[in-house]
Amino acid sequence: MDYTIFERQRQRKESALARGDMLGTNQEEPLMGEPQGSIVLEVSAYMTRNVTTLRNDCHLLDAALMIRRTGKRHVPIVDESGKLVGIISDRDVSRLSPSMLANMTPEDYNRVFEATPITAAMTKSPITIAPDASVRDAVNILYTKRVSALPVVDGDQLVGIVTISDMLGLLNQLLADGEAAAGATP
Repeated sequence: MDYTIFERQRQRKESALARGDMLGTNQEEPLMGEPQGSIVLEVSAYMTRNVTTLRNDCHLLDAALMIRRTGKRHVPIVDESGKLVGIISDRDVSRLSPSMLANMTPEDYNRVFEATPITAAMTKSPITIAPDASVRDAVNILYTKRVSALPVVDGDQLVGIVTISDMLGLLNQLLADGEAAAGATP
């Protein structure tokens, strides 16, 4: 495996750390098990910023096509003013899809996708997180609420999305950095 990618990521993160862009010092009341003055990684450093969205007047077909085209598994849903009103996942689309075993013509199958409003499949008022929240808070919410993605909102404005995959990427980076610091080889 080529570890130069991880090395470049580590160097960028260290540069951001030196500039103070990515990490802060926890001066608030510590969480249980968290020492005072510990380093807090912020969600804004790990979220996806250029989020592809759909409007709430779209249909299941639009979501299925976007998920297929972009390869993203979660699509935030916004209203006409751009305010977050829901989120739809690839699993939501699959759940409302007719069974391939059903005795349906391809036209009838497609008609279901074209006629089903996205609001029937989306999670309304999804759990969100602020960009300045700690990664620990994001992981805690993802784990305890058993969700796979958190839209990141600043006020009413959608500014990003953080997913379990993003957090696993961070974990992988931290483990690699820990091994490198300890002199271990992967």
